[in-house]
Amino acid sequence: MKRAFDLFAVLVGGIPLAPILLITAILIKLESSGPVIYVGKRVGKGGRYFSFFKFRSMIHNAENMKEQLREMNESDGRLFKIRNDPRVTSVGRFIRKYSIDELPQLWNVLRGDMNLVGPRPLPQEDLKDLASDPEALYWFELRSKVKPGITGLWQVMGRSNLGFRDMVALDIHYVQNWSFWLDLQILLKTIPAVIRGSGAT
Repeated sequence: MKRAFDLFAVLVGGIPLAPILLITAILIKLESSGPVIYVGKRVGKGGRYFSFFKFRSMIHNAENMKEQLREMNESDGRLFKIRNDPRVTSVGRFIRKYSIDELPQLWNVLRGDMNLVGPRPLPQEDLKDLASDPEALYWFELRSKVKPGITGLWQVMGRSNLGFRDMVALDIHYVQNWSFWLDLQILLKTIPAVIRGSGAT
């Protein structure tokens, strides 16, 4: 039922979103050099790696600057977040605020890599050395039982305003208490959260 609902929602919802996708791609290309779509490796169900798609919101080759900015990290645990990240472009700042940068992940849903709702997929480097942290290891094993999602409890409860431990607790709660009704509640709460644009970095 979850898969059928996701496919229906993406196919129907993708039609009115097409102009937004096109305009966003044009603006990104006009502002800075580099590809329109950022493709990264993320960990999915069963610990399987998959290609993860986003609109590029940073300057080209921003990953190469990450170590230089490590001391500016404002998040705890394994997350890397900078509220005023100097790598983010003007267009990128806008599309991040309203989660437009996440829209290419609809293709991930169609491919079967992700669901509309689930724990957010994390970069490989955020999951290193899990064996040294029993709580983080349990969290990873639990979240690996489900597909990651475009939105989830973390997004509707505060997004980047929440720390790593909050994300862990919300992921565990979601997996242990999943229901179709819970997914619908999260999807309905995602709309006002995106419109407000609060908690984005």
